[in-house]
Amino acid sequence: MTDNSSGFWARLKRPSTKYSLLALLSVGFVAGIFFWGGFNTAMEATNTLEFCIGCHEMKDNVYQEYKKTIHYSNRTGVRAYCSDCHVPKDWGHKMMRKIAASKELYGKVMGTISTPEKFDAKRLELATNEWNRMKASDSRECRNCHSFSAMDIEKQKARASKMHKIGQEDNKTCIDCHKGIAHSKPKNMPEEDDE
Repeated sequence: MTDNSSGFWARLKRPSTKYSLLALLSVGFVAGIFFWGGFNTAMEATNTLEFCIGCHEMKDNVYQEYKKTIHYSNRTGVRAYCSDCHVPKDWGHKMMRKIAASKELYGKVMGTISTPEKFDAKRLELATNEWNRMKASDSRECRNCHSFSAMDIEKQKARASKMHKIGQEDNKTCIDCHKGIAHSKPKNMPEEDDE
């Protein structure tokens, strides 16, 4: 058996011209499938509600607020989960968001929001970062479910209809007016940002 295994490794190290390209392509193809499948499975696992509220910082703070909103419970039964609002759907933007989110893991390890007091102290900074991200993407994640073109503004309540018309005319994006729609606004939020 040692002779066979050493012969096999020798062929892999110095493949013959007859098998080298086929062997490399076959091994590369199979390895690529396993790598991509595992990578994609891991990425999607980090988009689940269970993952998002797996740490007490999220479960005890923002998740409790979210459960009281229309995004959690509404007349249609459609529920928006954390990833629906915080993770882009398309692959490129999703990967960039996942890379940016790695600093949140650093914050978890360092305990920067490990208590309700620490969370409240950082809340404005955290919210501002997310609002800026959403504004920069023209509220891309909001628009997965909501868009001006799909709204029947005439069937909305008078105030919503008026504000959506103004928003369209002024090229506003969702987050310009809808801060605090799924989570409480920070208590120390400046007046000019409090819409």
